[in-house]
Amino acid sequence: MHSLASAVRNVPDFPKKGIVFRDITTLLNNPASFRAAAEILCTTYQDARIDKIACVESRGFIFGAALALQLNAGFVPIRKKGKLPAKTIQQEYSLEYGTDSMEIHEDAIRPGERVLVHDDLLATGGTIQAACRLVERLGGHIVGLSFLIELSFLKGREKLKDYDISSIIQYESE
Repeated sequence: MHSLASAVRNVPDFPKKGIVFRDITTLLNNPASFRAAAEILCTTYQDARIDKIACVESRGFIFGAALALQLNAGFVPIRKKGKLPAKTIQQEYSLEYGTDSMEIHEDAIRPGERVLVHDDLLATGGTIQAACRLVERLGGHIVGLSFLIELSFLKGREKLKDYDISSIIQYESE
């Protein structure tokens, strides 16, 4: 995992002062790192009989699409309000200052389907918690939560303790 972590660029003071942004574009730009990360994510769930991969926009789509192809599963985008063209359901979630909402097509997941929810990064857990609520409202059974990066010091796992969580790269401190 060390080589994958070293492929991630740290950008200080982005998007605001005091934050270190974990930029995965450098990992994606390196074919060996990109392939290795995708293979690890897929291997973790290769025997889980996944029906759908539900992914949070936008960086979550990158590995989510690879997971869907490799696991022979459908790909389900979860997007910000107003970005999906057909009828949707919506879930609001809290941000540091205020709230936001995300949507999923109401016909994207059938009751009982086994769903892996994926995003590029687990921070405080609010975004992925909202994504899980959307999947469950449609009757999906969440098999696991998958992340490329986890910022462990932000304790996002605490909001998600009812789910199986897998992350490849963990940062214990800012």
